Amino acid sequence: MHELSIALSIIDIACEESHSRGDAGVIAVHLKIGRMSGVVIEALLSAFEIAREETLLANAELKIEDVLVKVRCPKCECEQLADSIQCLCCSVCGTLSPEITEGCELEVVAMELEPLELTQ
Repeated sequence: MHELSIALSIIDIACEESHSRGDAGVIAVHLKIGRMSGVVIEALLSAFEIAREETLLANAELKIEDVLVKVRCPKCECEQLADSIQCLCCSVCGTLSPEITEGCELEVVAMELEPLELTQ
């Protein structure tokens, strides 16, 4: 289950960013996960629940954007949704495409941090 190692990496990234901002609390971590990434979203959410215990992310939420697979169609000459992850064909004309333009992502795109208290 490589989702646990991914969850641990997300926590490391978030903790590093929190430390660089004066140990701000982490409310949420936003991810983009493409359907071709090989990540099972439900398994990642479960792994994150376990891995975040006793860290700065103990109460943080993982917000995931599920990215559909897009291909560059050589016939239509533009980006189109793929029929499926098993059939990388243009959903408009049915042409097989060797170029995937979206859907392989696995990235942290944003974090929600608690505002730091200003001392006077």
